[in-house]
Amino acid sequence: MEETSLYRPTRAQLALRELVEQKSKILAYGGSRSGKTFEFCHALADFGVRFGGRYAVFRRYFNSVRYSVFDDTFPKMLELAFPGLEYKRSLSDTKILLPETGAEFWFVGLDNERRVEKILGREYAAIYFNECSEIAYSAVEIATTRLAQRLVDAKGRVMRNRAFFDCNPPGKSHWTYRLFLEGINPTTRARVNDPQEYGVIQINPADNAENLPAQYIESTLAAGSEKMKKRFLYGEFSNDTENALWKQETIDARRILEPPRDLERIVVGVDPAVTSNDSSDNTGIVVAGRSLALDGRPFFYVLDDRSLCAPPERWAREVVEAFRFWQGDAVVVETNQGGDLVASALRQIDPNLPIRTVRATRGKILRAEPISILYEHGRVSHVGVMRELEEEMTCYAGPSTPDQTVDRLDALVWAMTELANYSGDCVGGFFGI
Repeated sequence: MEETSLYRPTRAQLALRELVEQKSKILAYGGSRSGKTFEFCHALADFGVRFGGRYAVFRRYFNSVRYSVFDDTFPKMLELAFPGLEYKRSLSDTKILLPETGAEFWFVGLDNERRVEKILGREYAAIYFNECSEIAYSAVEIATTRLAQRLVDAKGRVMRNRAFFDCNPPGKSHWTYRLFLEGINPTTRARVNDPQEYGVIQINPADNAENLPAQYIESTLAAGSEKMKKRFLYGEFSNDTENALWKQETIDARRILEPPRDLERIVVGVDPAVTSNDSSDNTGIVVAGRSLALDGRPFFYVLDDRSLCAPPERWAREVVEAFRFWQGDAVVVETNQGGDLVASALRQIDPNLPIRTVRATRGKILRAEPISILYEHGRVSHVGVMRELEEEMTCYAGPSTPDQTVDRLDALVWAMTELANYSGDCVGGFFGI
C-alpha cells in the first residue's frame, strides 16, 4: 500500500515517523497546522494495517475529536496514505474499522463520562492524546492504564505499546513540559523511571508550508500578537509571567475531571465586551460553583469557560445556555460598560433570568487578589482544562502587562466573588481562609 501512497510526508513528519519507531512515549509540539495530527494518525493506521488491534484517539471535547479527527483528518489520511484500503465508519460508536485486519480506531471525548467508561473497559495497543494541552494529566494517567493490548504480526514480531501526544505548547509549568522536556512525573515530582522511552520533537508551520494555503503563515499566523505568534507560529513553550497572581502549577495541583454532585450554588460570571468586530475583546463567560468541604468551609469549582467574541444577542444567548446547562442560581454581570443595556440583552433571551449587576470600583489586581489567595490555599479546582482562561490567569500581572486581555479572568473573578460573598466568606474584600 505504501508504494501507491499519495501521501508525501515532509521532512519533519519523516523525523516524527522515525521517532515513533524508536520510542514508546512521544510528544510532538509546535505551531498551528504543522502536520502533527496527520502523521500521528498515519502511525496509528500503519500499526492497524500491520498488527490489527485496537487504538484510541482522545481529546478533551467529544465534538472536537469527532469533527476534527474522526470526520476529517483520519479519513483524509487513509485516502491519501492508504489508497484502496477498505475501511468502515461507525457513526453511532464514532469508530473506524479496517475489515481486512480487524483494527479498530475509537475517537473519544473526555467530556462524555458514559462513553469514557465504555472506552476504558477495553485494552488498547496505542493511544493518542490530540491537543493534549487541554487534557488534565489525571485523565492521561487513567487512560494509559488501558495501554495493555498485546499484538503480534504475521512474522511473529511483537508490537510495543505506544502513547502519542501533540499540542500547541502552553506554559512551561504545564504537565507536558514537565513530563517530556524536564523528565519529571507531574504527579509525584520524581524523575521518570524510563527516560529512554520518551521522545520529543518540535514541528512548526514552516515545516509544512508546502501543504498550507498561500499566505497562511505570513498573513494569518504572523499577524497575531507576540504571545500568539510564540505559541502558534514559533511553537514555543512560554514562561509564567513574573509576579502574576496565579501559577500554572497551582492550578494543575487541584485539577479534576468531573464536577462534584453536591454543589450548593452555581453562578455565571459575565464581563461583556462593548463592540463585536474582529479586533474586539471577548465577552468573558465563566461558570463557577461552590460546595462545603469536610471542614465546613466552602470549596470552589471553575466549571466552564464559554467566552467568545460576538454581538450582544449572541453572547447573551451563550450566557443563558450556560446558565440552563449548569442549572445555575444567578448570573453576575459587570455593567461598567454598557450599563442597563447589558442586562437588557440578557432579558430579551430569558425575561426571568436572575441577574445580579456589579460595578468595578477597584483595580483588577485588587479585585483578583482575594481569589488568587483561595487558589494558594488549595480551595479551588478547575474541572478539566480551560486553556485560554488559564493563560490569562498566569500571564496577567497588573499594570506591567497593559496589553494583556483579561475578559475571561474578570468573569472568573466576578463569579468567584459572588460565590464567596453568598455566605459571608468575604470581609472587606478578603476571604476568611
